Amino acid sequence: MGDTSLPLNGIRVLEFGQIAAGPFAGSLLADLGADVVKVERPDGGDGMRSWPPLSENNKGEIFSENFASLNRNKRSITANLKNPDDVRHLLELSTVCDVVVENFRPGVLDKLGLGYQQLTQVNDKLIYCSISGYGQTGPYASKGAFDVTVQAMSGLMSVTGEQQGNPVKCGVPVGDFCAGLYAAYTILARTLQVRAGGKGGYIDCSMLGSLIGVSALQTSEYFGSGNTPLALGSAHPRNAPYRAFKASDEYFVVAAGNDKLWSEVAAAVGMPELAQDPRFITQQQRAANQDEMLQLLQPGFELQTADYWLNELDRRGVPCSPINDYPKILNNEHVKHLQLVQPLELPNGVETLTTGFPVSMSDMDFSIRKPPPELGSHNTEVASEWLPEEQ
Repeated sequence: MGDTSLPLNGIRVLEFGQIAAGPFAGSLLADLGADVVKVERPDGGDGMRSWPPLSENNKGEIFSENFASLNRNKRSITANLKNPDDVRHLLELSTVCDVVVENFRPGVLDKLGLGYQQLTQVNDKLIYCSISGYGQTGPYASKGAFDVTVQAMSGLMSVTGEQQGNPVKCGVPVGDFCAGLYAAYTILARTLQVRAGGKGGYIDCSMLGSLIGVSALQTSEYFGSGNTPLALGSAHPRNAPYRAFKASDEYFVVAAGNDKLWSEVAAAVGMPELAQDPRFITQQQRAANQDEMLQLLQPGFELQTADYWLNELDRRGVPCSPINDYPKILNNEHVKHLQLVQPLELPNGVETLTTGFPVSMSDMDFSIRKPPPELGSHNTEVASEWLPEEQ
């Protein structure tokens, strides 16, 4: 079964996922063709099922669009993890699946008889991935974690926002989603080993490690200089002009990352002599003196609208952008060209939109093959397909 044109067709995944990190890892695998079966508790399922916006049909039936965004192309089965018969059924399913993804607190599934050590005894090819805030071992292993707490712990919040401002988290839950990305990437790497004849294995993916992993420029700055990376708002520690500027009507962003682009910016604002100013000759000097640069450029930018400057800088080949909100970017002509927005029908019949898999690949057209599942809607179907001998 499945679509043989999809690269992960034939891969079976049991997802014990809740809210974001685990479900996002599962959704990446599902979008590329894996048969992802989401295991949920019978009394309400994944907590994200109750998150707004809740789209309602004419019968009063509701469905969460937040849940839908992370759970399309999956199937749902229900299981009471404290019921021995349900646990036994999940053990049977694990004998014929390739991957388990879970993001419970460390040790929870072990106590329920569904940990790695228990499942690998019945399937030594199994790849078992645990996603947690701080990893399965160590001083913080049992510490509770949500995205904002791990952003704070990881150092990411220390370089987000304005230097003298209040603490600010990234608006996107990057702790959850970076962990999901690392988890899916590592699962696929281990899958290659299994396909080459190797055994399965255990993957311990932490949100903390994932955020430190994507902070390579900040950590290397500290390792190389001993200096503490700082919050710079929209500015950059090693590049200038590389920040938001205020036009006569609204802000826009400029990223002039080399000498030629800097010369074009200086010429655009009518001050070409700045390109030869001793404070701004090299990229390193521009970064070190970017506060003075801001004071010189800002009055010029305030003389025209953001659209004017974006057109002028585009004409000169200088990377620049408006600061879009989501309605603007999701209705943008380039986003439409990339087919990043896709139609989606919810299980209650409501027609809505969602974002598609964001990477294109030759010989593969992304599609929503399965709508986000109703709770437990595939109990019988999964049992009959994965365990046909029991029927």
